[in-house]
Amino acid sequence: MKHIFLFIAFAMSCTSVNAQDPETITVLNATDFQKAIQQKNIKLVDVRTAEEYKVGAIDDAVNIDFLQPETFENQFEKLDRKTAVFIYCRSGNRSGKAALKLKAMGFEAIYDLEGGFMNWANKDLD
Repeated sequence: MKHIFLFIAFAMSCTSVNAQDPETITVLNATDFQKAIQQKNIKLVDVRTAEEYKVGAIDDAVNIDFLQPETFENQFEKLDRKTAVFIYCRSGNRSGKAALKLKAMGFEAIYDLEGGFMNWANKDLD
């Protein structure tokens, strides 16, 4: 029984790729994300592939493909780490990984769209 408890405690202490750091990374639903990107002095980034971006994207988003690690890092190296970065992908998986990468690069305020562009495209916002 003691081993089961230790395993459960260990498993609960592990973080998954989608676990977010509340001090740096915030996951927002589509409604809150839409309101937040209306702010000035933010960076809105679509981390999907160029092909996905061409099919449809959020207005004013720039495309920096997470699956191209060197390009991804080089493009983000040019940005101010204090500027709030709003990111999204197709479903939220890549942007969750991208958020962790950006945190490791020193970005201070990262906002991730819950459910990605699929959620955005299906939203019913005012």
